[in-house]
Amino acid sequence: MEKIKEAVERARSAFNTGKTRPLEFRIQQLKAMERMLKEREKEITEALKADLNKSPYSSFSYEIMVVLQELELTISKLPEWAAPQRVEKNIMVLMDEAYIHHEPLGVVLTIGAWNYPIALILHPLVGAIAAGNAVVVKPSEVSEHTAKVLEELLPQYLDKDLYPVVNGGIPETTELLKQKFDHIIYTGNSSVGKIIMEAAAKHLTPVTLELGGKSPCYIDKDCDIDVACRRVTWGKYMNCGQTCIAPDYVLCDPSIEGRVVEGVKKALVEYYGEDVKKSPDYERIVNKRHFKRIMGLLEGQKITLGGEADEASCFIAPTVLTDVNPNSKVMQEEIFGPILPIVAVKNLDEAIHFINHREKPLALYVFAKDKAIIKRMIAETSSGGVTANDVLMHFTLPSLPFGGVGFSGMGAYHGRFSFQTFSHQRSCLVRSLTMESVNKIRYPPATQKKVDWAKFFILKRCSKSKVGLVVLAVLGVFLAVAIKVITVGGAHSGLCRGSRRGWRS
Repeated sequence: MEKIKEAVERARSAFNTGKTRPLEFRIQQLKAMERMLKEREKEITEALKADLNKSPYSSFSYEIMVVLQELELTISKLPEWAAPQRVEKNIMVLMDEAYIHHEPLGVVLTIGAWNYPIALILHPLVGAIAAGNAVVVKPSEVSEHTAKVLEELLPQYLDKDLYPVVNGGIPETTELLKQKFDHIIYTGNSSVGKIIMEAAAKHLTPVTLELGGKSPCYIDKDCDIDVACRRVTWGKYMNCGQTCIAPDYVLCDPSIEGRVVEGVKKALVEYYGEDVKKSPDYERIVNKRHFKRIMGLLEGQKITLGGEADEASCFIAPTVLTDVNPNSKVMQEEIFGPILPIVAVKNLDEAIHFINHREKPLALYVFAKDKAIIKRMIAETSSGGVTANDVLMHFTLPSLPFGGVGFSGMGAYHGRFSFQTFSHQRSCLVRSLTMESVNKIRYPPATQKKVDWAKFFILKRCSKSKVGLVVLAVLGVFLAVAIKVITVGGAHSGLCRGSRRGWRS
């Protein structure tokens, strides 16, 4: 355990040298990570195959390519993101320099998840490096083969002191959380999220938590049911249902329930063939503990499609449940497996009511031709993100922040939002030592005239156009002159009164 403390201390010492401050160094490290993913793709895909039975295609498409896209964007945009961000000014500082300076937070801890053990550890790492931080990397011990590969590869490509990898289970994670970090990002379940938040609170460390939840999917009876089912089937059974933003359950009118089941069945044959177990594109449950948990959710349920399982290989077939009781166990916790409950609702109002009487999910999906239905679903519910007429795809857009709300997490990342999450936005105002007359409006002694001038100049809104700024500048000069005249006039009156008193005496 002493090694963990030493690794964190080395990372902080390395950060304190200032070597992460230059953008050139950060870009160099990001390009090294990019090189690692391209040169060591074989080792990475083999590890993912061992952990989750992922095919090389799935490993590249949903793990490696996701990170490569983030790297390409970040490397090209980093100079723009890191540049001083100019802000609007008021008349009191019109001639001065005001901007936001993005500075590194310090030492970041990123704790990855086992379901996408490459993407969910390296994706936030890209943003943390881009922002100039040192980063302690903690892969999930559940995906043990991938964790071992990361421990071997990252030090070969990235700075060993700034970006150490710590492997291990609960004891090692517990020890890590005793150390002081400047930000912690964790992807996983809410139970562990609470533990991390509690540990972070002792050091007042901010956190980003991606916690999943039960993401609902409403299918309107007037939409294209076949298209909706193809897209839902793809998103639900990808990675054997072990995706944090997978549609957790379907809400639909009872009249289309049978069509939804048939649509899912048809899509499954198209994607995985007649025998899903033999398909190279269908993954496995990560371990026997999770296998037993998922199988337990099927107890007492009406299995309309699928349900076959093999504990020895951690295989569970794509499964659809109907006549689901909203209070049953399968509807009380995130499924995180290849089980799709279908819950009947009479209309959109009932669907919205159903969603709003549960914890806020990480994602929400709605399929409808009528845009008014989509707008109502967005306006009258809350979730981390929304995709209409598809599933998962909002995750792929780096111009959208990815994160949860309420029980599904806090904070966000992806693209520029990652850079902002791992940066301190420092307010900077650089003033001139000239035009001191303008400042007399805020100096003692206070007078009613000063208050009147302040009301006129500071509280009045001016146009943001160049004409408005010119007018402001002219008024500012006038204000300075006016205040000087008032001050000099006041002083002159005082001298005159004093002279008259002296003459009279």
